[in-house]
Amino acid sequence: MKLSNMLGDRFRETPADCQIISQIFMIRGGYMKQVANGIYSLYMPARRIVRKIENIIREEMDLIDGQEVLFPVVMPADLWRESGRYDKIGSELARFKDRGGNDMVLGMTHEEASVQLVRGTPKAESAYPFMIYQIQTKFRDEPRARGGLIRVREFTMKDAYSFHTSQEDLEKYYARAYHAYERIFARCGVPEVVAVKSDSGMMGGNISHEFMLLTDIGEDTIVTCPECGYRSNMEAADLVVKNEKLGEEALTKVATPDQKTIEEVSAFLNKRPQDTCKAVVYQENLTDKYIVVFLRGDLEVNETKLRNFVGCEIHPATEITEASGIVKGFIGPVNFKGDARVLFDKSLDGTDNLVCGANEEGYHYTGLSIKHDLKVEGFCDVAKTYAGAICPVCGKPAISISRGIEVGNIFQLGTKYSHSMGLQYQNKDGGFSDVIMGCYGIGVGRLCASVCEVRHDDYGPIWPITIAPWQVHLCAMRADKPEVREAADKLYDDLQKAGVEVIYDDRPVSAGVMFSDADLLGVPVRVIVSPKTLGRGAVEVAARDKSFRQDASVDTACQEIAGIVRDMIAKVNDVE
Repeated sequence: MKLSNMLGDRFRETPADCQIISQIFMIRGGYMKQVANGIYSLYMPARRIVRKIENIIREEMDLIDGQEVLFPVVMPADLWRESGRYDKIGSELARFKDRGGNDMVLGMTHEEASVQLVRGTPKAESAYPFMIYQIQTKFRDEPRARGGLIRVREFTMKDAYSFHTSQEDLEKYYARAYHAYERIFARCGVPEVVAVKSDSGMMGGNISHEFMLLTDIGEDTIVTCPECGYRSNMEAADLVVKNEKLGEEALTKVATPDQKTIEEVSAFLNKRPQDTCKAVVYQENLTDKYIVVFLRGDLEVNETKLRNFVGCEIHPATEITEASGIVKGFIGPVNFKGDARVLFDKSLDGTDNLVCGANEEGYHYTGLSIKHDLKVEGFCDVAKTYAGAICPVCGKPAISISRGIEVGNIFQLGTKYSHSMGLQYQNKDGGFSDVIMGCYGIGVGRLCASVCEVRHDDYGPIWPITIAPWQVHLCAMRADKPEVREAADKLYDDLQKAGVEVIYDDRPVSAGVMFSDADLLGVPVRVIVSPKTLGRGAVEVAARDKSFRQDASVDTACQEIAGIVRDMIAKVNDVE
């Protein structure tokens, strides 16, 4: 490709409303153009990167016996009603009616479509297992579209679905998919991607992992233990607490005028926040019924764990009605008479001598003993972990918190979709059993942008050679001079014949413009042909990451450059 003919402009100014590196560089570098909030068109460089990522994914999916298929973008709502998700998912799912008045949806994920494709006459047990996958455009009306391709509404995704007749078989395949994902990310040039325990969310299932690229701009919070290697998304992380025995005291009501928050009450009574019992109030989305969660005063509620525990969508209660009987700011578990579902977090298990609300304006209790003053039927795990907390695996107070971008996920779905949608197989006894499923996703555009987030310098992206838009960026400095044009044209032709992907800057522009554009395109190998290099019978070959710079003889430049490219590819692809 000659740069003089390529669509898309490159410029130095930072675009308005761009906060993160990948978005800035990919707009400045002529990779993409915004069409609407969270919706982008891709120019040639980005399309080439995305296509290479897709090909790596295809190769690795095929290696674990995947069969590529293609599901429709538009589906009848009845499919989603079968699974039960049509009414459970909110406005993220785009719904509309076709000209016949039928309810339809735009696919944001394709579990329902995968079941519909394979179900019918029950297959014999011997037909299993198998896996199908697709790479396709999806639409999710994301309310928080941001960061260019990091969080969008329209996106390209690889989603795969495996089908099994036993949990044991699913677990074996899940392990194969897990290792295939490790190979995919390594081959895309980001081997540092880590897998963390995750929450299954709307996908369902009991076991799931997210693959995270650790970076400060990530929206996900990652919990790790450097002592034993424990890793989890914050949404699924277990919290382990060890409460001090403070010694029992009599339950005593004390006046706490105008002291409503944990911080205010603790300071007023000269107590530590961890020596208090906090109440946090939520409401069910559909019914507005109140949920009161009691937990240790220094902790926060993990809303994802709470949502999973209560089994419905929830939101913080911003307004508490007087009719509810809940006394805001003074809520406590002793003699609580509010109209609400009451939950106790396990951080309170075995605690004593706590401060809590007295359910009366201006008063709190001291000396609360969970064991003696209350009858708690059971404790739940809905508190959020924190830096320095006890690791649930090794037991050391070493929990660390970091940020990451989710670039892939895998789920053991079980029978969530097969049972509700009637996907069965004929078992050895002649009866019928529900098929067991797994699900495996990778956001292609997000992976592209995520690589840019961690592979760049101050001037632009530094693309790994396996996914770079081109392998070599050929710069003809002073292309107006016949000897430079002739040598650069010949090298361009020779490299293409040798199978090397080349972007050729043949424009009569200054060195500053040429190198600035080259930095923004981030091609891993740069070759400079100029009067100066030709004067010494050579071309200059340099790495975009500045790891090497050397001369290559004009006569052997093509072979030397092709060898450098092969070595760089082999180094990235050297994964187990």
